[in-house]
Amino acid sequence: MQVVRAKHAGACYGVQRALDMVGDLVERGGKVTTLGPLIHNPKVVADLASRGAQVAERPCDVEGGTVVIRSHGVTPQVRADLYARGLDVVDATCPHVERAQVAAAEIAREGCRVLVVGEAGHPEVEGLCACAQAAGGKVDVVAAPADVPSGLYDPIGVVVQTTQMRENLDAVVAALEAQGLSPIVRNTICSATRQRQKTAAEVAARVDAMVVIGGRNSSNTTRLAEICAAACPRTFHVESPAELNPEQFAGCKTVGLTAGASTPEDQIAAVEAFLEAL
Repeated sequence: MQVVRAKHAGACYGVQRALDMVGDLVERGGKVTTLGPLIHNPKVVADLASRGAQVAERPCDVEGGTVVIRSHGVTPQVRADLYARGLDVVDATCPHVERAQVAAAEIAREGCRVLVVGEAGHPEVEGLCACAQAAGGKVDVVAAPADVPSGLYDPIGVVVQTTQMRENLDAVVAALEAQGLSPIVRNTICSATRQRQKTAAEVAARVDAMVVIGGRNSSNTTRLAEICAAACPRTFHVESPAELNPEQFAGCKTVGLTAGASTPEDQIAAVEAFLEAL
């Protein structure tokens, strides 16, 4: 069985940057705490904990030492709280997320009502909303065109969770235009996300089965699995090779492999080795 790995797969720049930052801190010694899981990958978070990097959910739970702002970013209020507590703060916010936060604040300051295209409750989306609100904007979170409120009026601004699909953004914008609106759109989808989605779809369209590696709590990995399943019904979303068995690939001549932006190379290699041994 031939194993075909997507050209773009695995940890993106922002995730690798965050991992490297925390890795360096752990190597230096001292108390290290991440505010929330550093990335959406349970195995990585568990590994960091075994090396001394603990997780706190709120600033008040951090008991001294160095606190790391995770790759998804935080709200302005949380950031201010961390500094007010006199903690040593290391900011591992993904630069693409930071760019989206700046865009949300800018269009709010321009007087726009802000629509955030993304998943309500996701930490990145919460940060985008808070940045727009801090700049004086009213904010709505829409996951799909059906969520667009009625009775809106210009000016309307749109920003996007960095791991969303372009098709979803376009559909939301179309729904706004159908109301006669002229939204100001800031396409803040990360280029790494687009690359992974595009190459995953290309591979899934020409293989007998597809394996997508990454945390089940990872939005971008879940979307990769959805994209792959649309092109290749025999798609498996796993966090490790232990979740796979040979029977799943009976009759397959080719199997595709991709991984979410929060999946490090060692996790991809483990699954690839399992598949190549079949």
